[in-house]
This record gives sequence, structure tokens and C-alpha cells, in this order.
Amino acid sequence: MRFPLALTAKIAKHIVGHKLRGTPKFAMVLQLEPLHTCNLTCTGCGRIREYSTSLKDMVPLEQCLAAAAECNAPMVSVCGGEPLIYPKIEELVAGLREQGRIIYICTNGMFMRKKMREYLAAHYGPALEKPLKRLVEESLVTEKEAETIRSADAAARKKITIGPSKWHYWNVHVDGLEFTHDLIVEREGVFKECVAAIKMAKILGYQVATNTTVYRETDPGELEDMFKFLSSLGCDGHTISPGYDYDAAKKDMVKRLGRDPKEFFLTREFTRLKFKDIERWGQMFSIFGTPVYQEFLAGKRELTCTAWAIPTFNVRGWKAPCYLMTDGHYPTYHEMLTKVDWEKYGVVDGVARDPRCENCMVHCGYDPSGALSTKPRDTWLNFKYNFLPRPTPFTASPQLEKAVYNGVSIGKGHLAEAKAAVGRELGGAKSVYQRNGHHDHAEGDDTVATAQRDDLLSKIRETTKAEVKSK
Repeated sequence: MRFPLALTAKIAKHIVGHKLRGTPKFAMVLQLEPLHTCNLTCTGCGRIREYSTSLKDMVPLEQCLAAAAECNAPMVSVCGGEPLIYPKIEELVAGLREQGRIIYICTNGMFMRKKMREYLAAHYGPALEKPLKRLVEESLVTEKEAETIRSADAAARKKITIGPSKWHYWNVHVDGLEFTHDLIVEREGVFKECVAAIKMAKILGYQVATNTTVYRETDPGELEDMFKFLSSLGCDGHTISPGYDYDAAKKDMVKRLGRDPKEFFLTREFTRLKFKDIERWGQMFSIFGTPVYQEFLAGKRELTCTAWAIPTFNVRGWKAPCYLMTDGHYPTYHEMLTKVDWEKYGVVDGVARDPRCENCMVHCGYDPSGALSTKPRDTWLNFKYNFLPRPTPFTASPQLEKAVYNGVSIGKGHLAEAKAAVGRELGGAKSVYQRNGHHDHAEGDDTVATAQRDDLLSKIRETTKAEVKSK
């Protein structure tokens, strides 16, 4: 099978049960955002911009679990922000498992290895010595970290951790190969850390998926190389979706980066060009998402948005009408379902009911439409796609490795001009990056990184003003 039988059966049972009961609207996946704090500033992300005044707020653990129970979706996507920053993330995952949920931990990958080292320390024994040695051999764990794991104290052994399970996935954000990914997340070295985290996770027996957002500047050929590489790493599946032009993200681009949002986000026409090979990719790789949705992305059919099937709960409550647009927050899931006028949204017969929906083809609105379709052909397509054998993994090669590590974005990234401004101000003195020859992403440096970023942006504004005055 392409996907685990137990997970597929659980979701199918949920859909069939609601269909037989005649439930008009029900949740399939809960997008649970326990916080919006993040250690990165991905260019296309609307979350850290839309919720900029509540980045320090967090949803209490009990409230997170209550929200999952309230909507009773079989699958929970724990996102944010960066969910591994959430202080109770281990307890949240454990609580969701006690409820019987399938869990996707949507992470940028920067803290994954730390969380897995904590798992190793808590459960270390003879059975874990062999994989631990392999992790050291492959430079995924240092000798010092390995010794700390082996000699873990009582507190480390009692810690609740996130261990391997068939019921949850690490869902790692990967938006392209090295250069492109680091450019989009606005920090060098993130791609390599993601790869290291994925390799470590597979050695330890975790299920790993990836999540990719496609923008106007994304090269489809690069995406295929990315999927081949991720397949060679043993990834279990991939979510891919066109980017959505958040108002908050667009305003941020203009103000902070001086970029035209039209050069970044996709129209429907461009989305279909970018995804013209999606069905072929679906045969080559384990793409999460129905073949019905894939046909929609390729421009072969239309679908009606079913945003209510993937509700979002965050620090302000139940977000409506969808993960991407905010017209209000509601205290209960039932109130959101009944009070939102769902007929006001989406695109029907090529006409956008709401201007903000015009170019949206995002998975959280349209993928459930494919899963919920009752057309015999669609049902057969979905059944066949799920129950056929998983595609054969690609084998790594020197050519593929060369394509993947296609150069870091240093000096060419979104903050390049700011770094140049600092260099001019320092009179040519080398930056920390230049001195070290690499960008250090040691865990715990995020506050420093944020401060440095803000300082850089402040200095570029000052330098630009000075240069204008001098002319």
C-alpha cells in the first residue's frame, strides 16, 4: 500500500460514518496552532505577520486537547509558528495519541535533532546503542552528545518525549533544494539541517513526511529533483501545495524586502503551469493528496472549496473561514460551522465568490473536496491511489547530490543588501559568517538570530538614508 493501512482505514471509516449519518459538514483534519512564535521568517508566511501582536501567546495544553476532541477530526496537523518551540509539545502529542488521532508535527526541522536526542536519552538501552553508533558515524550526533545520552540522569529518563510511532509523522518544511529553500526561509544552513534531521529520524524509525509550498519563482524541474532526493532519504510521503497570497505577507514584502508580491505568488493560470506534472509525480513519489486534487492542480477539472473540512484552532479561537483567510474567530467549532456563510467563499464555475479566493488552489481548501467526492470515478481513483504499492525509492547518486546542494544563498538572499550595508559600515571588516566560513545554527541561537536580523534591517535603512543624503 502507498499509505499505512491503519491510518487509511481510520480516515475512510470517519468519512463513511458521517456520510451515512448525513452530516453536512465535518472536520477531516484539524490545523492546531498552539502558538505562532517561530525562529524563522519565511518570506511567504502570513502567520508571523497576521498574528504579530500575539506571537508570545500560547494555547494551554488542556485547551488544545479540548479543541481536538470538540471537532473530532481523525487527523491533527500541529503547526504554528514552530510547534517544537511549544513548551508542552511532548505532552500535546501524547494527549492526541490518547485520543486516537493521527498526528503531523509540521516543523521547519531546526529543533528535530534536539527532540530526538531527548528521546534517545529517555529510552537509552542496548537496543538503541547500534543506531546511536550509526548516528555518530554519520555525524548526525556528536561523540559528546552520544555520551550525554548514554549517561542520562534520572530527570532526562523521566522526560516525556516524542518517540517513533506509526500514528505520527515529522512533517518537515522543504521548499526546494538548498539555494531556494534557504532563500525562502531567509536563513542559510536550514536546508542542510532539515536533511540531517530527516536522516536521523529515519535511522531511528520515525515516519517522515515533507511539506512544500510552490511560489511563482519555484522551478518545477527543481521540485522533481527535490522529490527524488527526499525519496532517496526514505521519506514516507510529501504534501505539496501552491502558495497563497496572504495580505499580511504581501504588505511585509513591500515594506521589509522591497519586493513586488506579484513576482512571488501564483495566479491560477501559473499554478496550473507549475503543477502540469503533478499526476506523474504522484506515480513516481508518495504524494499526500488525492488524485482528484492532483487533477484540479493540473487544470483538468474544477473543484468546490471545502475549507470547513480542515478547520484551524489557534490562540484566538476557531479561525474562519479558513486557514488562509480571517474574517473572525469563534469560541466553539459548532458556532463557527453554523455562523459562517460558507456560500460566500471559493470559486464556482470559474467565478470567485470572494476576491481573495480568486487565485487560491491550496490543499487545505480543495484536497478534502477530492476525498469527499461521491462520484464513482473519483472514489475509484482515490481507492486505487491508496492501495497500489508504494513507489520504488530513488537511489542517491553523485549527480543528484550535486543538483541538491546547489549553493547556499549567502550574498544572494533576501537580506543580502542588509549584510552589504553592515559590511560597508564596518569598513570591510568580516562578519561572523565570513570568519567562520559557515552560518552557525546551534540550538538556542534564535533570539540572537532575530536580534541580528532586526539590527541588520535597521542598519540598512540607516545606511540607505545616509547614501541618499550624500548624493
